[in-house]
Amino acid sequence: MIGIIDYGMGNLRSVQKAFEHVGADARILSGPGEVSGVAKLVLPGVGAFADGMTNLRKGGWISAIEEFIGSGKPFLGICLGLQLLFEGSEEDAPDGGKGGKLVPGLGVLPGQVVQFRQSFDAQGQPRIKIPHMGWNTLQWRRADPLLAGLEQGIAVYFVHSYYARPTESEAQGLISATAQYPQGQAFCSSVWRGNVWATQFHPEKSQRVGLRMLQNFASW
Repeated sequence: MIGIIDYGMGNLRSVQKAFEHVGADARILSGPGEVSGVAKLVLPGVGAFADGMTNLRKGGWISAIEEFIGSGKPFLGICLGLQLLFEGSEEDAPDGGKGGKLVPGLGVLPGQVVQFRQSFDAQGQPRIKIPHMGWNTLQWRRADPLLAGLEQGIAVYFVHSYYARPTESEAQGLISATAQYPQGQAFCSSVWRGNVWATQFHPEKSQRVGLRMLQNFASW
């Protein structure tokens, strides 16, 4: 049984249907007391970082997530669910985090969540579109069971304005794939450490490629 955390952030049914499509038994969990009955746990999410942490806290999910990850059972974060695993975020922080004060995250993974930096041309027009939305290709950084059976340069679906930046000392052993946005600037797109996997993109919206990843997770 795969449990999907319902903390009021994101289209949970889309994630559940994608797992069911690959033959996995997935259930949406309405409370942390249901976590003990699942073998794998998924934290999806769309929306603001601070709202996500507030909802996790109010729902009593934080200790349940920490205990589940500590048990060694497989855990998957998706989009906002990836960002919340890090130590903190510039999103909703005072002065956008420029003073060093971030909105605290779960602290499962080392690093912080930062915003794509906008730049402007001579006419004052923005050079990139924020949020980064649509299909983009991945570049493998190291072997990852979540990406097993998939070729280099596959396209996946993103919708986000912020991305995770693992601490420099941990990045090599944490980042499993990157994408580029804008062109030439790589950002962390998936991570893996121990029993924890997380993707900035949406596997449930990434068609064949995303379904293969969810199948890999379900069978791990």
